[in-house]
Amino acid sequence: MNLQTKAIFLDRDGVINIDKSYVCKKEDFEFVTGVFESLRYFQSLGYILLVVTNQSGIGRGYYSEDDFSALTSFMIKELKKEDITIDKVYHCSSTPEDNLSCRKPNPGMLLDGKEDFNIDMENSWMIGDKKSDIEAGSRAGINNTIYIGNKKLNIAKFSVNSILDTMDIIK
Repeated sequence: MNLQTKAIFLDRDGVINIDKSYVCKKEDFEFVTGVFESLRYFQSLGYILLVVTNQSGIGRGYYSEDDFSALTSFMIKELKKEDITIDKVYHCSSTPEDNLSCRKPNPGMLLDGKEDFNIDMENSWMIGDKKSDIEAGSRAGINNTIYIGNKKLNIAKFSVNSILDTMDIIK
């Protein structure tokens, strides 16, 4: 029997860290309130954690792939200190004008995750703070989508104010 894995796909900026626009240095990286509790909770339910993040700052020349890799390593180490394992970080460095399959709202990064980890998309979740995150989740076959923001997003299955609120939904 081929058992599938269930995953929480997470956008980075605005979900894991405060979105300060083109965050590329650890000095500017600030975890959102409640992210540690939430991610530990998801892991306790048996979900793997996959980050799917558009990083057009690379394509625009604001920072390099090396800068992104260094910040990603820092983030993973800080989460590890909190007993949280990020199973993989997928990123798309293209600009919106490039219109590549990896760039959300296209589902490329999520489909890569599905392939790499044998993900059961029907029992997985997409959590994001932009319409493009939710659209990417839907296009990848994820019906369980959560939008984090201060208003309701009709295309999302759920809309909440903070990542802490997701723990009331994902059980």
